[in-house]
Amino acid sequence: MYAIIEVENKQYKVAPGDVVETEKLKGAKRKITFDKVLLVSGENITIGRPYIKGAKVSASITGDVKSKKVIAFKFKRRKGYHRKVGHRQNLTRLKIEEIKI
Repeated sequence: MYAIIEVENKQYKVAPGDVVETEKLKGAKRKITFDKVLLVSGENITIGRPYIKGAKVSASITGDVKSKKVIAFKFKRRKGYHRKVGHRQNLTRLKIEEIKI
């Protein structure tokens, strides 16, 4: 069984027991439920228009992490101009517990 949920305007395919990294979620709740469920697949496939009414995905927050560093390098030839900037995105790690229809 799996579901497609919307978290912070991004879609994730999740199944019970999966660990998913999303953009940093505001609030420090340990348990969180997502009601923006777009699709649930089990014995039957249920598609929402745009969301499935009454469907919920329960997850627990296991911690906050940072993603891999991304380097932005600007360079103009023969001008002596170069800039190097690094960025690491803050992420929230979720463990999916159950999918309810």
